[in-house]
Amino acid sequence: MAQKKHIVLTGGGTAGHVTPNLALLPRLREAGFEVSYIGSVNGMERELVEKAGLPYTGIATGKLRRYFDWKNFTDPFRVVKGFGQAYACLRREHPDVIFSKGGFVSVPVVLAASALKIPCILHESDLTPGLANKLCFRSASRICCNFPETLQYLPAGKAILTGTPIRRELFEGSRSEGLAFCGFTGDKPVLLVMGGSLGADSVNKAVRAHLPELLGTFDVVHLCGRGKMDTSLENTPGYKQFPYVSEELPHVFAAADIVVSRAGANAICELLALRKPHVLVPLPTAGSRGDQLLNAASFEKRGFSRVVLDEGMDTQLVSAVMEVFGDRDTFISSMSQAPDSNAVDVIMGLIEELA
Repeated sequence: MAQKKHIVLTGGGTAGHVTPNLALLPRLREAGFEVSYIGSVNGMERELVEKAGLPYTGIATGKLRRYFDWKNFTDPFRVVKGFGQAYACLRREHPDVIFSKGGFVSVPVVLAASALKIPCILHESDLTPGLANKLCFRSASRICCNFPETLQYLPAGKAILTGTPIRRELFEGSRSEGLAFCGFTGDKPVLLVMGGSLGADSVNKAVRAHLPELLGTFDVVHLCGRGKMDTSLENTPGYKQFPYVSEELPHVFAAADIVVSRAGANAICELLALRKPHVLVPLPTAGSRGDQLLNAASFEKRGFSRVVLDEGMDTQLVSAVMEVFGDRDTFISSMSQAPDSNAVDVIMGLIEELA
C-alpha cells in the first residue's frame, strides 16, 4: 500500500487565518492526506483546529510591527525560538508539503520548511499582501490570492488567482432552522450584523443606537463579539444577540436576507459565494493596515457591495441597509455574474502537484 502523503497546515492570529485551512480539510481527507497543524502556543487557532480533530503543535511566535512598541525588542527572539521549534517538528514529521494561510505564526514555519526543502504554498486573502506573507515570498513555491488586483504585488511565476476556500457546510444551512435558532417567526426579513472579533465596538454602538429604526423593517440577529453583549436589550422583540455562533452559522446565513459586515477578505468572499446582499463597514486605518478599505472598495467597484465608512455609520448605516435591501435583486445579480470560485479545486491541484 502506498504511503499516505502528509500536509502541514499553518496560520493563526485571527479566524480568517484558520477557517480557509479548515475549508480544505474534507477534500484533503478524501484525497487520503495525513493532516497536521502548526500554530501558536496559546493562539485562538488551537481551539478551532483541535475541535476539527487535527494533531496540533504550538510554537513560539512574535509580531513584527511597523510601529514602535517595546515588544519589538523581544519578539524577534520569540520568532527565532519558533523557527527552531518548527524546524524540529518538520524534520521529525517529514511532511510532503506545507499550506500557509498567513499570520505571524506562519513565518517561522515557512522559513523552516524552506531550510528543509519542503515545498510551501502561501495564500494571501487581502488585496495587498500582509507583512507576514511578504517575508515568506522567497521561500514559497506558489502564492495564491483572492483579488485580480493582488497579482501585481506578487512574484511573477509563483502567483495564481484562486479565490479563497469556502467551508462546505456554509452552503448547507436551513432557513427554518436559522429562524428557529434566533426565535424569529419569518414574518419580517432578517438583518444579520457581524462586527468581527476585533472591530465590533463601533458597529455594535451604531446598530444599537438605530435599533428602533431597523426593527421597524427587520428582525435583527447580531453577532456582537465576546464580552460585548448588551444585557439591557435581552428581551427586545425581534432582536437576538450572540457573542458568536459556530455550528449554527450556516443556518443563520440561510435565514439572513441582508448582512452588515466588516470587510475582512474571508468574510466578504463568503458573502459573495452565498450571494447575500450586504453593506460593508471596513475597519479604518486606525484599527488596521488599511486592507479592509481596499477589499471593500474592490467589491463596491464590482457592484457586489455598498460601503459605509466607520466614521459615517451614525448617519449612513440605516439608509445604506434600506438601499441595499430595496435593490437586493441587483446586488444578487451582480454577485451571480462573478466568476465561480473553485478555490478548493485549484488549491487541491497545487497541493497534489507539489506533494
